[in-house]
Amino acid sequence: MLILNETAEDFAARNHPDQAGPYWGGWTAFIGAMAQAGIIVKGDGLQGPHTATTLRLRDGRRQVQDGPFPDAKEQLGGYFVIEVPDLDAALDWAARAPCALTGSVEVRPVLPPMAAPPA
Repeated sequence: MLILNETAEDFAARNHPDQAGPYWGGWTAFIGAMAQAGIIVKGDGLQGPHTATTLRLRDGRRQVQDGPFPDAKEQLGGYFVIEVPDLDAALDWAARAPCALTGSVEVRPVLPPMAAPPA
């Protein structure tokens, strides 16, 4: 799985009149290359972190917080589940993601399907 982390500037570029074209062009090229390689299993971009709602359970009570409030320089911008033969191949694809230049791309294996509980 490629976990795509973008900076605040990356998120702002999505709707900026002068930056949206290059921003989306980079992602379209990256996604197109992965699609052409036939490695995409699933993927989604995410709305900006200001649309997030965070829930925590503490002492049996819900704590709901609007927005993206971890003090971080990067926020989750999207993800792709890809199927490639090994970590090196995944890292090669991660290096091609536009956000690798400004944010980061985390590469993490997906858990295998869980066995059904006994009946």
